[in-house]
Amino acid sequence: MSLIPVTILTGFLGSGKTTLLKRILTETHGQKIAVIENEFGEENIDNEILVNDTQENIIQMNNGCICCTIREDLRDTLQLLAAKKRKGLLDFDRVVIETTGLADPGPVAQTFFMDEEIAEQYLLDSILTLVDAKHAQTQLNGRQEARRQIGFADQIFISKTDLVDADEVQTLMQRIKHMNPRAPQKVVHFGEVAIKDVFDLRGFNLNAKLDIDPDFLKEDDHAGHDHVHTADCDHASHAAESGHHHAHDDDVKSFVFRSAKPFSPAKLEDFLGAIVNIYGPRMLRYKGVLNMEGTDRKVIFQGVHQLMGSDLGPAWAAGEEKISKMVFIGIDLPKDIFSQGLEQCLV
Repeated sequence: MSLIPVTILTGFLGSGKTTLLKRILTETHGQKIAVIENEFGEENIDNEILVNDTQENIIQMNNGCICCTIREDLRDTLQLLAAKKRKGLLDFDRVVIETTGLADPGPVAQTFFMDEEIAEQYLLDSILTLVDAKHAQTQLNGRQEARRQIGFADQIFISKTDLVDADEVQTLMQRIKHMNPRAPQKVVHFGEVAIKDVFDLRGFNLNAKLDIDPDFLKEDDHAGHDHVHTADCDHASHAAESGHHHAHDDDVKSFVFRSAKPFSPAKLEDFLGAIVNIYGPRMLRYKGVLNMEGTDRKVIFQGVHQLMGSDLGPAWAAGEEKISKMVFIGIDLPKDIFSQGLEQCLV
C-alpha cells in the first residue's frame, strides 16, 4: 500500500485555519480527506454529516471526507485510521492534522519520523502556517508559539490583509522572511487557496529542491538592532523609533551557510551530531544541499529538532558550481558557533 500523505495545518488562534479547512473539504477536487482535529470548535466542520461514530468520534461527511478528534494520542488516531483504511471501513486519500492555535508543530512532525509503524504507513508532506495580518505583529512579539509556527512552516498563508494597509502587510512579510526564508508566503482571502498550494508540496521530501531566496543574504545583517526584550518592554516605541522591520529582534531567526569547498563526511557528521545534541530542541527546521568529498552526487539533508536525515540526490550537472548551501531556522541559535564549526568540516 502506498504511503498516505499528511499535511499539518497550524497557525495562531483566529488566523483562519478552520475557514481554510472548510474550503478544502467542500471544494470539488475529487480527493477524500481525513481530518484530525486537536480540538473541535463550537461549530461542526460541516452541517451535512452522514455518519457520526460517537464511540470513536469519527464523522463521515457527504463528500467522502472524514473528521476525527484526537481523544488519545496522535499516534493512536493515525493507527486507527490506517487500520480502518486497510480493512476497507474508511476510504480516504490523505490526512490533514489541524493543531490547536497554541501548539508547537514540532512534536506533531516528529511523530512521523520517530515512530516506525507510523513512518511505514504515512508520509509527512508539509507544514502549512496561517498568519493573521491584523494581529500577527502583536502575537509574534508576545508569543513564542506564534514564532515557532513560522519557523516550522513549508508554506505560509497570510489572512485578513483586508483589515490592514498594504505597508503593514509588507512589513509583516519582511519580518516573516527573516524568520523563515525557505517558506513561500501567499496572501489568502477567506480561505481561498488553490489546492496545488496546499497539497503535495513535498516540504519534507529530502530530494525537493532547496529554495533559499537569493535576496535574503543581501539584506542588512540586523546591525544595530540587538535589543533584548523584557516583559515590560514597549515594542511599539521601538518600532516607531527605528521605523524599520528589524525593530523586533525575534528569537526565531534563520541563517544560511554556503561554501564552494567540499565537506569531509566524517567531520560533518561528528559536528552535526554534536550541535543537534546541544541545540536540538531550539533547532526548528534545517535543510541543505551539500557537496561532499567522495561522491559526484548532491547530498541532501534536513531535520526537525533532534531528528536528522540525509539522502543522495542527483549528480551535479556538468558545469554546475558545486556550492554547499544550508539553512538553519531556530530559536537563538549561535550563528558564529555553527559557521565556525561548519568551516572546520570543509576539506
